[in-house]
Amino acid sequence: MSEYGRRAAWAAGMNGFASGHPRAEPAADPDSPTPAAPSVRGRSGPRSAPKPPDPARILASFNTWSFKREQPTDPQLMLQFVTDAVAREEPVSFVLYWGKGPRGSIGKPDLACLDHLVAFTRRIEAVYAPGAVLRLIFTDTHAQLNGHSGASMRRYFDEIEGAARLRGFECCWMTALTRAAEAQLSGLAEGDVPPDAIALLSASATKWYRGEGTCEQGAARYYRMNMIERRAVELAFPCSIFVTFNGSKLRGLFPERLPIFYMYSLRRGVAVKPWFLPSEPGSAEDAVSPCPPAHPHEV
Repeated sequence: MSEYGRRAAWAAGMNGFASGHPRAEPAADPDSPTPAAPSVRGRSGPRSAPKPPDPARILASFNTWSFKREQPTDPQLMLQFVTDAVAREEPVSFVLYWGKGPRGSIGKPDLACLDHLVAFTRRIEAVYAPGAVLRLIFTDTHAQLNGHSGASMRRYFDEIEGAARLRGFECCWMTALTRAAEAQLSGLAEGDVPPDAIALLSASATKWYRGEGTCEQGAARYYRMNMIERRAVELAFPCSIFVTFNGSKLRGLFPERLPIFYMYSLRRGVAVKPWFLPSEPGSAEDAVSPCPPAHPHEV
């Protein structure tokens, strides 16, 4: 391009800028070198897909002696439940019975237990983004059997529910579960109660049973009640791991088709149910008798 042409193109561009119209780009000068394309840094190729969550790692995150008081029943079934949750991209589901003792309101042991459950679910969240969902089943049926009034049950369970929901837990009542599955529960409480079950449950009934009849009769009613309730829980939460503060000696009371996770209640080494502990400062510590772990080393 001649010198005159270069000046004319420059003047036309300036006139367009001053008049408010977009300036046309001058035609490329064939004598000018072609600019090199800008380089793109940090791209060495297509990004690899993220690794899918490992169900075995998720299971190992909570199946440790920090939480379990003894080995769970059917660990392969528990792993399958975790695997199924991962396949659905859903939280790992847990259900837990929450009972009532002498206290009529929430206490420090209850809060310590709820915080221990928070630590339990956070272990899962650390390795699996959807985390865990934990539901407390208030066993109002057991409380009524033990002679607690309806007003004291409602007050206590309402306070527990408020604290539980603040920590991200869900809650329901046992009567609601059994009522919803009533048509499928008929006949489950019939038949004789095994003598070994009566012997095992009578020891607890001696401490807490305040209903009609003897402690042995209360233990028999409790056993039959659990035969109904364990099936109701299976129907309501078929994909959940069942958590209990009891030991495996009471396995027969828990849902047959769900894996069972035997857990410490307040911290490692303690399995006493928080609702049976007094709430005065310091007394909870004095009343707790440590339960030694079933294994000397933490996994």
